[in-house]
Amino acid sequence: MATRWTARERAAWPGTAGSRFLLGAKSAWPVVMGYVPIGFAYGVLAAQAGLSPWEAGAMSLLVYAGASQFIAVGMLAADAGLAAVAATTFLVNLRHLLMSAALSPYFHRVRRPLLAVLSFFVTDESFAVSSTVFAERGRGDAGWFAGLAVTAYGSWLAASVAGALAGGAVDIPAAFGLDFALTGMFIGLLAGVLKDRPAVAAALTAGVVAVVSAPVLGRWSVMAAALIAAAAGVVMSRWTRKSS
Repeated sequence: MATRWTARERAAWPGTAGSRFLLGAKSAWPVVMGYVPIGFAYGVLAAQAGLSPWEAGAMSLLVYAGASQFIAVGMLAADAGLAAVAATTFLVNLRHLLMSAALSPYFHRVRRPLLAVLSFFVTDESFAVSSTVFAERGRGDAGWFAGLAVTAYGSWLAASVAGALAGGAVDIPAAFGLDFALTGMFIGLLAGVLKDRPAVAAALTAGVVAVVSAPVLGRWSVMAAALIAAAAGVVMSRWTRKSS
């Protein structure tokens, strides 16, 4: 059974659960701005691969993993087997283990059934926004995270269905440069967290390791970059404390 919050912990997130949910929804706008065009692009590509709007929407509803969905659509278009699609998706989504581990200390008093539900909504973008906010406030809040996650999830689902309905009517993503939308969103989110030396060291290390190791490790380069970058951030953080 979860223990009660202390007065200091409650002060980090004042207001009712409903107000914190709305606050989280408002914090989702940078994610939504990226999800709408890239989700629309996914929907169009899914339609071109032979998926109906209902099937494309069902994938967003049940899978909710942008990179994996793009990969799955491409593999389905190439007549890949379901086992190959599932295995590739598993490898791509392994990074969620690291993101969940990083967020878990902020939810240590949240009941496990609720955690199981919230874990479905952890994405690269929701992690980037929530980890920054939680670090600033000192603890997480399930209501705030639910507002953030559900808003982002709804925008991705709606954009996916809209793109699938549009089908092959427009040249997506080449016509409007929507292939850069996801990259641009990540750049914007990254810029918001580069506030100290450890963060900068971790970001630079991740970028270098991912690029250098990609030809050798393939999809595993993302995991390698995340682990090594985390270590670099810890080392820089300790060095900064000693030198201050």
